[in-house]
Amino acid sequence: MTGTTLRVGLCGIGLDAYWPQFTGLKERLEGYVRQIAGQLEETGVHVEMLGLVDTPEKGREAGHACRRADVDLLIVYVTTYALSSTVLPMVQRARVPVLVLNLQPEAAIDYAAFNRLPDRTAMTGEWLAFCSACPVPEIANVLRRAGIPFHQVTGVLGDEAVRSEIDEWIAAARVKRALAENRLGLLGHYYGGMLDIITDLTQVAITFGCHIEQIEVDELSALRAEVSESEIGARVADFRKQFEVQQDCSEGELERAARTSVALDRLVAKHDLQSMAYYYMGTGVPANEDTISSIILGTSLLTARGIPVAGEYEVKNALAMKIMDEFGAGGSFTEYYALDLKLDHVLMGHDGPGHIAIAETKTKVRPLAVYHGKVGRGLSVEMSVKHGRVTLLSVVEDAEHGFKLIAAQGESVPGEVLRIGNTNSHYQFPIGAKSFVEAWNRQGPAHHCAVGLGHLSGKLQKLVELIGIPFVQVC
Repeated sequence: MTGTTLRVGLCGIGLDAYWPQFTGLKERLEGYVRQIAGQLEETGVHVEMLGLVDTPEKGREAGHACRRADVDLLIVYVTTYALSSTVLPMVQRARVPVLVLNLQPEAAIDYAAFNRLPDRTAMTGEWLAFCSACPVPEIANVLRRAGIPFHQVTGVLGDEAVRSEIDEWIAAARVKRALAENRLGLLGHYYGGMLDIITDLTQVAITFGCHIEQIEVDELSALRAEVSESEIGARVADFRKQFEVQQDCSEGELERAARTSVALDRLVAKHDLQSMAYYYMGTGVPANEDTISSIILGTSLLTARGIPVAGEYEVKNALAMKIMDEFGAGGSFTEYYALDLKLDHVLMGHDGPGHIAIAETKTKVRPLAVYHGKVGRGLSVEMSVKHGRVTLLSVVEDAEHGFKLIAAQGESVPGEVLRIGNTNSHYQFPIGAKSFVEAWNRQGPAHHCAVGLGHLSGKLQKLVELIGIPFVQVC
């Protein structure tokens, strides 16, 4: 996962007229804001404390403070009634996604205790501490009219469901930031004729904020030539530790793959890449053919350490894999292999790199005499995704918004796999195999997608809301 610190602006909002009228109310509400700050800091974010913002003037200054602190998300805790004129200048100047917390201190007012308070002033002060919901429609009205998106969490301060929802928003904001700082390396060119995977790279940068680095295969070949014999030996030893190398893998092929793996690490470091997509025919230039036909083990190791690599120059799927990996779910390259209509399973997998960190058992390395549909021969990886809950994710072109995300939640289940030196797994979906493939295809994705561990639709929904693109959950 990308090692960037999420920066969150946090304020409470209220009304300055209340403080001299109701003794202790301001201090009580400030304590609630500190409680949220502590929860946020537990997730590892940097919290820019903006205080209790209770006037339009303080709202403007809080917005400027957000800009100076370069925050990624502004969290507005509605502690009691507050004027919309306090909130609007703040969010206009902050210019980041806004999360509105509508949280009261308890699930309900204790009516009997409330009505025993000594006077109506004390009663009103107590009521105002529960008054979070009151100004939210006013704030929502103004933000909608201003064209400023906002998101909400409603409930009880400290409640586990509320904590979980806030944590999901933080996770989504962290992934959005990682995408914006992602340096995506593109090595080679598209696989000829695969029209579905060709995409608009400018729109990729616009939508996700990432930088795209175009890289020549010749550069990787040149780096291969500089790798020493000792480095090759060390990487072969690492292969034997990371993979289950089959007995029919020749030492020469392992050394060829090791040379490329070391060179890949240097290429990634040189260009500071956080993700990558590649494909190259390599015909006519022996050095390049040697490079591209020995790339699978190295790209699998990169993927496992948080630098996802998609084959067949699948830019959109490199992004899908990156999203999954940043959520801590892995993200392995996959596509339909076949349907098992007897078991109601979908078989999915792919040749090329696999995410060995999410494999059910140690990933096998097998020699292939031919890379089907591609040039050359060499070593390949064979693995199944860990059994249990999984999510499939695809980044898909959308006519109105540039891109959309589609996802499906299911399970990786035991089943006989194809021993062909590829990643391949059995998946089961709650709507059944036939309904799943038809519903998935109806959204018009490319034929590749990413698979990761766990059910992530809640986090993915929040991510697209922060990015501003559609989300379709197939199941």
